Amino acid sequence: MITAPENKGAPSVPDDLVTPCLLVDEAVMSRNIERMRQQADKLGVMLRPHLKTTKSVDIARRVLAEGIGPATVSTLAEAEVFAAAGVRDILYAVGIAPAKLQRVIELRRGGCDLTVILDSPEQAEAVARASRDGGQVIPALIEIDCDGHRGGIGPSDPALAEIGRQLHHDGAELRGVMAHAGESYRAETRDAQAAFSEAERQAVVSAAEVLRQAGLPCPVLSVGSTPTALAARELGGITELRAGVYVFFDLFMTGIGVCEMSDIALSVLTRVIGHQYDRGRIVIDAGWMALSRDRGTANQSVDQGYGVVCDEAGRPFPDLIVIEANQEHGVVGSRSGDGALPDLPIGTRLRILPNHACATAAQHARYEVLASRSGTGRQTWERFAGW
Repeated sequence: MITAPENKGAPSVPDDLVTPCLLVDEAVMSRNIERMRQQADKLGVMLRPHLKTTKSVDIARRVLAEGIGPATVSTLAEAEVFAAAGVRDILYAVGIAPAKLQRVIELRRGGCDLTVILDSPEQAEAVARASRDGGQVIPALIEIDCDGHRGGIGPSDPALAEIGRQLHHDGAELRGVMAHAGESYRAETRDAQAAFSEAERQAVVSAAEVLRQAGLPCPVLSVGSTPTALAARELGGITELRAGVYVFFDLFMTGIGVCEMSDIALSVLTRVIGHQYDRGRIVIDAGWMALSRDRGTANQSVDQGYGVVCDEAGRPFPDLIVIEANQEHGVVGSRSGDGALPDLPIGTRLRILPNHACATAAQHARYEVLASRSGTGRQTWERFAGW
């Protein structure tokens, strides 16, 4: 019989939870938050946590300095919710669409120092025009492409200074430059992640120098991703560090060596609802509607299927993963395919560790909190969605 290893001192899971549901281990989450805070302090930069993973005011108050910022978001819906909760310094870190600028202006009128990002003269023109027409100076960071992963302009591109001049002289505010080393997610060693961090740093510092030589201001130099943030050895010239998934971590981060499986604070509680022992399968009531369809570990050295299977206390079973996910049914089996399964009667509660914390959390409306201290009572933290 396969059994799970010991996990002494793990918080208990309330008996009355309806499955599937989303659990967050408060003690593990707090440890992860402190780890990143200490890293930013060691590197001598301001930490601007990304709130896109958690999308929760309750968690934001634990992640942000004094609960009011600085913060990073990926949607204007996030900016609106967090601004309403008192967060006053927000970076909207997705390239701005001109149609969204009126919402940016409204947020700034409400007292939130919201900054946008862009990487083209067309966007800069739109931001400058909206600033003039709306009577609100909109600050912007120019996104720098440091690794060819997604958006951004190269630090040596002649358009960089042009964009800067459009912002600075035509009614908006050139606040600085930023980059996101998304390719670091393909790096499976700490040294490789550190190399991406240095490339990210160099690209941003070089871009800032181009702007300054053109007589333009560049007070903010912003970098970040969870892998590069934790692997960075020095951040000379950088003013702020961004990261988000570190609050929960996930199997993808485990797969590239950024964290251990014991650092994953998020899991989905589920129940066994069927057996197919002749096929080496156990059926659970958590399908892709609860786990997401994310298969981000499929190209890593260890494929974790749709998630690693743990017992109710959070102890992983050796070699046991979710091998298939239908809408409301998950299928548990062995990674190796040898058919050896633990004895899990109908109704047994299990926990599934997610491949991608952002995607799995997005399937749920709230977090059921496994409190870090006994006697704190039942806690539920609401989360939100939308754009």
